[in-house]
Amino acid sequence: MKKFTLLFFLLNVTFLFAQKEISGVVKDNTGAGLPGVNIIEKGTNNGVSTDIDGAYKIKVKDGATLVFSYVGFNKVEKAATSSTIDVVLAEEGGQALDEIVVTGTRTAPRSNTTTALPIDVLSAKDLASTGQASFDKALQYKIPSFNTVQTPVNDATSLLDPYEIRNMGPSRTLILINGKRKNLSSLLYVQTSPGRGETGADISAIPTDAIERVEILRDGASAQYGSDAIAGVMNIILKKNTGNGSVTVRSGITSEGDGEMLGVSLNNGSTVGEKGFVNYTVDFSKVNLSNRPGTVDAAGDAGDFGASLSDVQAFLAKKPDAGNINGSPETAAAKFLVNGGFDLSDETQLYYNAAYVYKKVNSFANYRTPYWRTLASYPYLNDFFGNGDSANPSYNGYVPTFVGDLGDYNATLGYKSKKNGWNTDASITAGGNKQTYTVENSHNRSDLVDPISGEHIYQENSPITFKPGGTSFNHIVGNIDISKAVSDKVSIGIGSEFRTENFEVVEGDKASWEGTGADSFAGNRPENSGKWNRYNLGAYFDLAYDITENFLINGTVRYENYSDFGDATVGKLSLRYKFLDDKITLRGSASTGFRAPTLHQIYTQKSQYSFVPGQGIQVSGIINNVSPQARQLGIPQLDAEKSTNITVGIGAKPIKNFNFTLDYYNIKVEDRIILSDEVATQFGTVSWFANAFDSRTSGLDVVMNYTNIMLGDGKLGFNLSGNVTFQNERISDVTNASFGPDQESLMFTSRPETKWILGGNYEIGKFGFSLNNTYFGKATFHQKGMSPDLRTEFTPKVVTDLGINFSATDKLTLALNVNNLLNVLPEWEFKAENAAGTALLNNPAQVKSQFNLITFNGRYSQMTYDGYHFSQLGTMFNLSLNYKF
Repeated sequence: MKKFTLLFFLLNVTFLFAQKEISGVVKDNTGAGLPGVNIIEKGTNNGVSTDIDGAYKIKVKDGATLVFSYVGFNKVEKAATSSTIDVVLAEEGGQALDEIVVTGTRTAPRSNTTTALPIDVLSAKDLASTGQASFDKALQYKIPSFNTVQTPVNDATSLLDPYEIRNMGPSRTLILINGKRKNLSSLLYVQTSPGRGETGADISAIPTDAIERVEILRDGASAQYGSDAIAGVMNIILKKNTGNGSVTVRSGITSEGDGEMLGVSLNNGSTVGEKGFVNYTVDFSKVNLSNRPGTVDAAGDAGDFGASLSDVQAFLAKKPDAGNINGSPETAAAKFLVNGGFDLSDETQLYYNAAYVYKKVNSFANYRTPYWRTLASYPYLNDFFGNGDSANPSYNGYVPTFVGDLGDYNATLGYKSKKNGWNTDASITAGGNKQTYTVENSHNRSDLVDPISGEHIYQENSPITFKPGGTSFNHIVGNIDISKAVSDKVSIGIGSEFRTENFEVVEGDKASWEGTGADSFAGNRPENSGKWNRYNLGAYFDLAYDITENFLINGTVRYENYSDFGDATVGKLSLRYKFLDDKITLRGSASTGFRAPTLHQIYTQKSQYSFVPGQGIQVSGIINNVSPQARQLGIPQLDAEKSTNITVGIGAKPIKNFNFTLDYYNIKVEDRIILSDEVATQFGTVSWFANAFDSRTSGLDVVMNYTNIMLGDGKLGFNLSGNVTFQNERISDVTNASFGPDQESLMFTSRPETKWILGGNYEIGKFGFSLNNTYFGKATFHQKGMSPDLRTEFTPKVVTDLGINFSATDKLTLALNVNNLLNVLPEWEFKAENAAGTALLNNPAQVKSQFNLITFNGRYSQMTYDGYHFSQLGTMFNLSLNYKF
């Protein structure tokens, strides 16, 4: 490692000699600065992009020529004979185009408003403007159809929050990095939280400062990309700048005085020789605990735990929240990413990228009160968590901690060539995710006796720290993609992908699983642990035909074969028609798709602790579909989900600075895979995965932008985007599983019915101001144990974020973000389903009982035990300082 660091340093120093710095501003013919213009030293990969004001700086060799290029504008070349070079770019055909996007097609890329598919493009500046600490939370406040949520006490779920596009769950959105598939997380969401029974990639692991832009395809794309793309594709394009490096220091705190955040990141780049480049990012961050517990109802707790009301009241007088800690866990993360390439010739390139992330999360289980885990039942607890004095014990309960260690990596090495019009891209990608867990401040209360000594194996002899094991997932992906513009009208693409996947359940130490295991989180038993793998081979053919200059038809067909369940053939047809000089675009697509069950869903078998309304925390289990128990219960093995996706939309740019897109979608999923309700069987209370039913999701996506409005000496811009859900429901009977109203509401109604983002930004002089309002619509739950005559509804809310940027110098920028400026918090209320529900709501005692059932007697009063419809800890203040080299 030291040798590599020294070599890297010497390379950078060597190529900085004999260079000079050129600076300037790039403008359009109206005099407005053009952000994102590419400036390249001709014949090399040394390049930079202009900032928001069109300014740039680049170091080049003596005698160099600079090439200025921007989509929709004529290319300009300038000899670097002066230290200041200002450039005016002329538009091609009199009208500027939007960003060129590479996602959603296997042939030639298209501009944003004229693509045949709905695609959102977010720049690095867009992400940074949210002031959010992680990539997934930034998307929450930029993309209406994207939702993620911070869940309360949910064990391993605290390591990474579930996310989804179009209410379809985390496993139905495919994540790409520079067009290559990112590995899944090893975490399977098994608690009662959004995304239950699914897994997804850890997008929070990606350092925001490494991202050049994000392209989000809001359309089914299994034909182009394979499994997991039923809801859409997110392609994360990494930075490749060799100049304009910067360091950013971030800090923040909530208005409650907790959740302190401190982070620092470095992004920089360099040329490597005359034909290579490297861009790298290093990011360290620490976020402290935020705690938002509720006030516990004494009568409810006394009833649940069979305790004396006076004992409960005495404890709650000291700890009104019953000692519970729920909100946002303490998280520390270190992220490293590198992106580079090297021209082997004028027609061939070697490229690579690699990333590694380490994350440590400290969270807490529910507090074990002294009337829940009593000294009468477990007298040794005073030795473990009290003062050990049996005459005057100080035991006051205990709170088990849950510590998660996560490592996530991905790396791609690829080769591109362009010869005789043929574009060839061959690559190999490896990625993985491993999570290991530690439970502290707990015990094994099993009444197991050593047959020789007659003493308890656990209880008073139990350890208080456990290693319950963990999970691991990795894949290796090989891709070959070939495309060619056969003529002015026809482009073709063909390709193949081979993927091998490995999933491991890591066995816990014996004390963590024997008997009832560690109190709060039982370890992985030996018979439930092991390694499993599979492989699949896929191939596709893509044809794009410009019937006329304005009318495009694009078709794709794909075949995949999996070693564990068989094959799938899917296809897609897209149409696009432009008119009025490309100002209006009509588009539509119809496709079939599939999603293979993950190895996690096929092989996970475990015991878990979960909240049962009216009974506190209970132990239940998951049995997998290939187990002897499943065969005895007649549970069939899992098959792939199948989907049909229809999208119809319009994109328009009627004037230079105004554009909008409007897209209707309708997604049918057959044989949808779910994790069933717990069912009492001869093996205990268990649940399992099943292809249980068909579902349909439909809605409307709206995106509008109006920019460069001159106001005084500054420029004003507005954006409005929204998602409206028309239908999101089960459309067939349930088979092979139990699926109650609580699970149905968690899957279909627990996300906002509609979400809108209205933003404005104003730039004047050295200042930039932004104001964004995010509207979270109604969300409905039907929690387990609650009366069937009631439902809970989260009230629609608007969250307002304020951002202020100050460019103190050409190199130093300060940014203040006040997220949730008005301190808006989730609120919910009971609603009657019928006349019986209305009568129940008129009875205060019954209302109190129902409240206690779904909030664990008030512990989770703000969000209920099943979670928020949006995550908020109140007002958050974030300050960042960015210094450019």
